[in-house]
Amino acid sequence: MSTVTSVMWFRRDLRLSDNPALLDAAAHGRVLGLFVLDPLLWGRSGDPRRDQLAASLRSLSESMGGRLVVRRGDPAVVVPAIADEVGAASVHVSADYAPYGQQRDEEVEASLKCPLVRTGSPYAVAPGRVLNQQGRSYQVFTPYFKAWLAHGWRQPVEAPSRVQWINAESEDLPESSLVAGEQAALERWRDYDVAAYDDKRDRPDLDSTSRMSIPLKYGEIHPRTMLADLARKRSAGAEAYRRELAWREFCADLLARHPHAAWKPLRPEFDRMRYDEPGELLEAWQEGRTGFPFVDAGMRQLAETGFMHNRVRMVVASFLVKDLHVHWKFGARWFMRSLRDGDLASNSLNWQWVAGCGADAAPYFRIFNPVSQGLKFDPDGAYVRRWIPELRDLDGRTAHEPWKHGGADGYPEPVVDHAEARTEALRRYDAIRS
Repeated sequence: MSTVTSVMWFRRDLRLSDNPALLDAAAHGRVLGLFVLDPLLWGRSGDPRRDQLAASLRSLSESMGGRLVVRRGDPAVVVPAIADEVGAASVHVSADYAPYGQQRDEEVEASLKCPLVRTGSPYAVAPGRVLNQQGRSYQVFTPYFKAWLAHGWRQPVEAPSRVQWINAESEDLPESSLVAGEQAALERWRDYDVAAYDDKRDRPDLDSTSRMSIPLKYGEIHPRTMLADLARKRSAGAEAYRRELAWREFCADLLARHPHAAWKPLRPEFDRMRYDEPGELLEAWQEGRTGFPFVDAGMRQLAETGFMHNRVRMVVASFLVKDLHVHWKFGARWFMRSLRDGDLASNSLNWQWVAGCGADAAPYFRIFNPVSQGLKFDPDGAYVRRWIPELRDLDGRTAHEPWKHGGADGYPEPVVDHAEARTEALRRYDAIRS
């Protein structure tokens, strides 16, 4: 066995299989597996994401025979130091296309005495690869999706047959009792009834989503692995699911090309949009006490589990921006602190989609009625009753409009009149168009 040593710096690729960067590192000889707890990223993360990351790291270390090395500090200091410590000939990573990730990697690369080798990415098709005929990134999803399909992607790769892991001084892994990691992700994916996805994906009362956004966030599974399985399943559900994976990559592509889109609108006219100062209404939204049961159920699910159904995410986002007239960035920040699957590109660009200020965004005049959405996608009120104990004695339409049926003890009245709020939202939109 070669005595050449490489560092495999894990980031959003916490798995051994279908990991080209690890394959490249292992091909050179001995490997030190490293994860850096970056205080900047750790500080921005809420408890749900920290807990999920800790569980994923514990699972990864177990799959490595307990040899994952964890260091805390600025990666531009930590990575070069450990590379020098073990005499590494190279440091291997999956490419990061997020604004902070790109800047961090440039700083690390400038401080290293050996090459920083980027192999693969968290995406089936890396940002910047799908371009239009003018060599520019797409701003509309449908043509992007067609070009993404035409571009294609590589088949998944196996885990290295053998990795000669080496040890170094390590901090203790963060504590977590969650079940996570590569094997759990593969089992969840392979057990999921994707054929039913297209029919049931908008029904939070059925709890029929895959929740694969969480393992995708941490790279416990690569989208290539999922796409290879979907290609064999051929159903309307599989096609719809593949489209959602493409949307995730579309968001990443947009953010890589427009880094300011993390917190600023892609459509510049929305810089003139008038929003109200966040205050008690933002707090009511965060706490799930707006008086609109479908909205409140989603926010309470988020607070308790660190997860929220995608249909409900759209409704609560629309409600914050277009009923409460609060800037979307406050909602996006709350989601990033509260979600286990908080992903900057998907989160920011989806909020912009709802707010009408992003690429290929929903028309601003598309304003979700929180009652109608609840009645349509939670017709028996099961989802609402699951998360709002004050409404457990109500059912069907009653659960979605308790104020029309005498209210419920302990549950607030609606904080706004939806019809009036909608009219005001459209008036403000008309003002930036003129």
